[in-house]
Amino acid sequence: MAQSMAPPAVAARGTAFADALTQLRTRVEERLRQFEESPPTPAAVYTLEKELKAAFDEAARTILVETFHRREPAAKGQAAPRIRYHKQTYRINKRTKAEIATSFGPITLWSWLYLCTEDGEPGLHPLHVSLGIGVGAATPLLAERVARVSVDHTQTEVRAWLLREHGLRWSNDRLRAVLRGFRQALEPFMAALQQARLVHWLQQAEQSRGRQRPVLAAGRDGIMLPMRRGGYEEASTATVSVYDRRRRRLGTIYLGQMPETKQTTLSQTLTDLVRGVLRAYTGPVPRLAYITDKGSAPEAYYRRVLKKMKHPRDGQPLAWEWVLDFYHVCGYLGQMAEALFGADTPAGAQWFAKMRRWLRERRQGAAQVARSATQLLDHRKMTKAQRAAFWKAYRYLRRHRRWMDYQGYRRRGLPIGSGVTEAACKTVFTQRFKRSGMRWGRESGQVILDLRVVYLSGIWEEAFARDLAARVMPEPTCAPDAGRRSGSRPVTRAAIPRLAA
Repeated sequence: MAQSMAPPAVAARGTAFADALTQLRTRVEERLRQFEESPPTPAAVYTLEKELKAAFDEAARTILVETFHRREPAAKGQAAPRIRYHKQTYRINKRTKAEIATSFGPITLWSWLYLCTEDGEPGLHPLHVSLGIGVGAATPLLAERVARVSVDHTQTEVRAWLLREHGLRWSNDRLRAVLRGFRQALEPFMAALQQARLVHWLQQAEQSRGRQRPVLAAGRDGIMLPMRRGGYEEASTATVSVYDRRRRRLGTIYLGQMPETKQTTLSQTLTDLVRGVLRAYTGPVPRLAYITDKGSAPEAYYRRVLKKMKHPRDGQPLAWEWVLDFYHVCGYLGQMAEALFGADTPAGAQWFAKMRRWLRERRQGAAQVARSATQLLDHRKMTKAQRAAFWKAYRYLRRHRRWMDYQGYRRRGLPIGSGVTEAACKTVFTQRFKRSGMRWGRESGQVILDLRVVYLSGIWEEAFARDLAARVMPEPTCAPDAGRRSGSRPVTRAAIPRLAA
């Protein structure tokens, strides 16, 4: 769409809307007439739909420009001489133009630039703020769409999509700026919405039918990511799930953190979320389960945080049960079977299946499995490597058997596998972060990671709606005429709408 170098005049803006609708109607009628005069074919339908979309996009751009320009006076004497925004005062300077990215394509928007009264502070376009145009000069709808596409696609794919669907040519820097701004806008609402979602599921679980108590289950795990400065480092993810009285999972909240020493940020975020849920939930305390493998970070978190955690409302100790992932333990059973019977033997497969059943269904199943393994040991000839593998698995089983009461866990309605958390490693990280040739920086990776956990947790739409509703608008500090006669006499709120008429 061609744009004039001069700011649009008031009279020209008055007819732009009607002209756009007239041109749209003429263009659509002409294109429909051409289509009706020729035989219908798939190619003709494709062309018709493509040209209709282009016509509507062009009209929509003109209408947006007309509508946006009418939100601010064209004459300097009619604009507020000073405004107040985020405890800063700004004075009017001059009218400037900017290219704004919309879902219909780029538009040129003229608006008043206000300079901060404090030296060194950046200027402000109040119209941009009022329209929700933030970092990257994108409208709220387009910014939300770009962020949503970026959850699943690379920046190269997103830029190609922007050009193909919206006629926008963005650099990597502009795309990253929009994503940072969008993530930053959602961040204040993430924790509260995640907490509210878990409380809602706990209320549903309490009202469900079944013999078991509802369960609040937490888990965490790590995953190696390729980093931009070379090598791999361990990122971390955590999940918090709710199970009803029939052991059905009602939903899961996801957390994620780029590589960090001792995973302190993830630990604090998970702790705050669990405590916030227990504080907000007024029903009976659910069963509390912590399902992980035996990594150093999961174990340290259990011993330092969960084992000592008290209820945030009454200060009573909380009975967290640490469950070692059943399928992780079965991996050690497989190593023992291979050492005793050899790799891929029918006897080894039969013993492994039997021991896995014992471990899951028998009381003190881990001790019975260990006893069976030692009884077989004296009757088997093993290599040095097989014997080392056997004793490594055996020691793991004996050392951690107190957290392998799977028969008791199942009787109390607790999950015995960390499949939810293992799946989180795949859905949160692998599907987006471990594609061919990818390398990540901590800051840029955390932006995408936060967007992914918001989406996967099911709070995307609500978080975005809260952001739009909570944005602070600039406030005029004096009326236009009054400002030029007597300085900065305050105006009432009732007068503010008339200033932008």
